[in-house]
Amino acid sequence: MNEQKATVLIVDDNIDTVELLRKRLRAEGYNTIEAYDGEEALMKIHDSYPDIIILDVMMPKMDGYEVCERLKREEKTKFIPVIMLTAKSDVESRVKGLDIGADDYVPKPFDYRELSARIRSLLMRKETAERAIEEEKTESVRKLIDSLSHEIRNPIVSIAGFAKKVYDNLPSGDPNKPYLMTIVQEAERLERLLRDILNLKMIAIGYLENVEPKKVIEEVLEEFEREMEEREISLETDFHETPNFYIDREHLKIVLRNIIKNAIEAMAKAEQKILKVSVQKVEDAVEIKISDSGRGIPKELIKRIFDPFFTSKIYGPGLGLTVALTIVQYYRGFISIESEPGKGSTFIIRLPLRGR
Repeated sequence: MNEQKATVLIVDDNIDTVELLRKRLRAEGYNTIEAYDGEEALMKIHDSYPDIIILDVMMPKMDGYEVCERLKREEKTKFIPVIMLTAKSDVESRVKGLDIGADDYVPKPFDYRELSARIRSLLMRKETAERAIEEEKTESVRKLIDSLSHEIRNPIVSIAGFAKKVYDNLPSGDPNKPYLMTIVQEAERLERLLRDILNLKMIAIGYLENVEPKKVIEEVLEEFEREMEEREISLETDFHETPNFYIDREHLKIVLRNIIKNAIEAMAKAEQKILKVSVQKVEDAVEIKISDSGRGIPKELIKRIFDPFFTSKIYGPGLGLTVALTIVQYYRGFISIESEPGKGSTFIIRLPLRGR
C-alpha cells in the first residue's frame, strides 16, 4: 500500500500534533491531508476519500466519536479504517470508540513507532479485504458473462449464417430477399451488442498499467482513419503535455472508441464534418475532449444517452456510451457533455491521475 502512496487524514485540533504526524508520515512515504475539527474532517473525507484516518476525540464543533459514527453509517466511507487518538485512556472511553466502529484506539501521549505499525497493519488488512472482494466479484461476473455470451452467440451465428445462405441462393428480384437481409443485419447488430457486453466483462478483469494518454488516443484514432476518409471527416487534434497515469490501456481504448464512434455517427448528415480531439492535464486529472460538428443533443436527452439501449435520431440503440461511462466511473472519473442542437457536441472525459 505504501508503494502507491496511501493517503492519511490527520484530524486533531492540536496544531503541534498535526505537524508532527504530517512530517513523520510524509517521511515514510504517505500522502497526508489535515483537518482541525470534526466538521472540516467530514468535508475533507468526502472530497478525497483517504485510505485511513487518524482521529482525535476531543475537538471543537464536533468530537471524534460523532465523526466516526457518521462515517460508519455511510456506505461510501464505512470501510475507511479509523484510529482514534485521545488523551483519555480509561476503558470506558476506549470501549465507546470501538463500539461506534473505530478500528483501533491509541492513547496520548503515543509512541510514533507503535502508531506507525498500527497504520501499516490496518492498511494491509484493508487492502487484503478489498482484494478478496474484487476477486470474488470478478469471478462471479466472469462466469455469468461467459455463460451468457456462449448461449447467445451460438444462435446468432446460426441465424445469420442460414439467412445469408438462403439470401445468396434466391434469384435476383425475389421479394423475400429484403426480409432475409433484415435478418442478417439484425443478427449483426446483436453481435455488436454481445461485444459490448464482453467489454463490460473486461472492466472486472482489467489491471493498472503506466499509460501515456496521447499515445493511446493516437492509436484509437488510427483505427478510424479509413472510415473518416470515406465519410470526409476532418480531424483536428490538440495534445498538450500530459503526464502518464495508471489505468488499464484497453479500458481507456474502449472509452475512446465508443465516444469517437458515436461522434462519427452524429455527423452522418452534417454539411461540415469536423472531429476535434484534445488532451491536457487539469488539476489532478487527465482531461480528454472529443467534439463533433453533428446534429447536437437536445437538453432533455443529454442525461438519457448513457441509458442502456437508449435510441434517438442521433444515436442508435446499443451499450457503447453505457460501457464508456461505467469504465470512467470505475476509475472515479466522470464524463460531462456540452451540446447545442445543430452545432454539435463535446464529450469531456476526466480521469484522476491517481487512478483507483
